[in-house]
Amino acid sequence: MKASRPGPLEERVVLVNEKDEELGSMEKLEAHRTGTLHRAFSVFLFDANDRLLLQRRAFGKYHSPGLWTNTCCSHPRVGESIMEAAHRRLMEEMGLKASLEHRFSFAYRADVGQGLIEHELDHVLFGRMEGRPEPDPAEVMDVRLIDLDDLEHELHTSPGSYTAWLRACWSEVAAQRAASRA
Repeated sequence: MKASRPGPLEERVVLVNEKDEELGSMEKLEAHRTGTLHRAFSVFLFDANDRLLLQRRAFGKYHSPGLWTNTCCSHPRVGESIMEAAHRRLMEEMGLKASLEHRFSFAYRADVGQGLIEHELDHVLFGRMEGRPEPDPAEVMDVRLIDLDDLEHELHTSPGSYTAWLRACWSEVAAQRAASRA
C-alpha cells in the first residue's frame, strides 16, 4: 500500500534566514503567498553522455504548471534533511534512485504568477541518472534529456518555457559541469 502524501494545503515548509538557520515552519501555500524565505532543493541528474534529465511540470501543479525544469525540485519536510527529502521526492516525482552530491546553495525571489512568490534558499544537488524515469503524471507531464549547450540556447531564446529557479541557478550549474569535465 502506497503511503499517502499530504496535499499542498497541508504541507509545511521550513522557514530559514539567509544563513540557512531554521526559524520555524509555515504552511507551504501561505509561504508562497507571502514570499517568506524557506528551504528548498533542486536535483540535477545527468546521463552517461552528460545530458541533463529535465521534467515538464504537470498542468495540475499550483504554480509554474507546464514549465520545463530540472530533474526534481521540492522542499524538505520539518525534521527532514535535504538529502532525505531529495531522495524521497526523486522517487515520488520521477521514480528514480540516484547517488546525490550537494554542490552549492543560492537564494532567489521570483513572482511565479497567480499572486504567488517563490523565495527560496535552494540547495542544488547533482547526480548520475540510473535507470529510466517513471514519472508520476500528477507531478510530471513529460521528460527529456538535453545537451547542456542546447539548454543554454533554449534558456536564452525561450526563457518563459522554464521555471524561475532553473533560470536563476543555471549559470552556476553550467560552470560546475564545465569545471568537472575539464
